Amino acid sequence: MRARRLVAVASVAVGLVALTGCRTEPGVAAYIGDHRVTEDQVTSILDEMRDGLADSPATAEQASAMLPGRDQVVATLVLRDVCRDLSADKGYQPQGQVSAAQVAQQTGLPADAVYPQRVAEFYTCLSGVPAGEQAAPSKEELAAVIAAGRSAGAIPPDVSDADAAGQLDGSQLRSALATRKVLADAIGDYDVSVNPRYRPLLFPLLSFKGDVAAVSVPLGEAGSAVTEISTPEPESTEPGTVEPSASVAP
Repeated sequence: MRARRLVAVASVAVGLVALTGCRTEPGVAAYIGDHRVTEDQVTSILDEMRDGLADSPATAEQASAMLPGRDQVVATLVLRDVCRDLSADKGYQPQGQVSAAQVAQQTGLPADAVYPQRVAEFYTCLSGVPAGEQAAPSKEELAAVIAAGRSAGAIPPDVSDADAAGQLDGSQLRSALATRKVLADAIGDYDVSVNPRYRPLLFPLLSFKGDVAAVSVPLGEAGSAVTEISTPEPESTEPGTVEPSASVAP
């Protein structure tokens, strides 16, 4: 699902409340304050999509590839609730509308299933959350992006690090970093805890051609800025260029 996700590279450590005391109930995938995302909810969402895909012309292998992982479902449900809480407290109103049909079209998932609806609700909600000023990536963040891109074959060998950095460091990247900070702060403010089985849990905010995450917000245990970065596959219009392709919503 290209650019699923709003906005673009590098991750910063975000500490989350550990599962302690009463926040260790069996069968709970995550907490957002007093609200719970249960394992049964996640299983039900996946089963519904699996049943819907079973009726589609796709092969079993194709259908399996379309399904999101449990961790992706958990992250989506958590961020949807975080965004809704933040918007309610701050009086934010959606500035755009993302439909389940749009999500289904890009993912191949049944439009009437719960998961595409929750993805659409999240991005609709997020459209009303101001990201603030764009954030410039650090040298370390850009270096990590370039290294990941080269290892993935996403940056042509004849493109220098300086040229790659210059083309990757644009408004999409900086907007994504700003949006990630807003979400990371909200995750801390709304007392989010994630079951250790899902840690570290990352939700991609910006993806590039090839469905490779460029910027993700961490929802599990904090990790290094290097290992939590994936580089976009460039969409080159000329040999030797690195031109990221992304959009703001599914």
